Parts: sequence; structure tokens; C-alpha cells
Amino acid sequence: MKTRIKELRAKHNLTQEDLAKKVNVRRETIVFLEKGKYNPSLQLAYDVSKVFNLRIEEVFVFEDSK
Repeated sequence: MKTRIKELRAKHNLTQEDLAKKVNVRRETIVFLEKGKYNPSLQLAYDVSKVFNLRIEEVFVFEDSK
């Protein structure tokens, strides 16, 4: 899964730590999300999307595994 988190953080002038605090996770979780090494729970995806006032599918890009 790809994400637009890094791009959106830059646009909103947020550090990884800032975003982590807003969604109640550790900074490392944001790092792993940005690198595509961690699939978030639905709740975390919702919380991250809400910070940017976007829909989940506008932040997280789900790829078909055909």
C-alpha cells in the first residue's frame, strides 16, 4: 500500500512527531506508514485522513495484488 502522508505532512507543515501526536501513535509508526512497511488499522487510517480533512482513499492508495 502506498500513502500520500509525507506529501500531505509537508503541505500542512507537520513533522512526523506532530502527526503522531495528533493520531496518538509513536513517530516510528508514521515512519513505517510513509515507507509502506505498515498497513494501518481502519481506525488509524481514519484518524490520519481526518487530520488532513480527506477521505481514507485520498491518503492511502490500495494496490491490487493480482
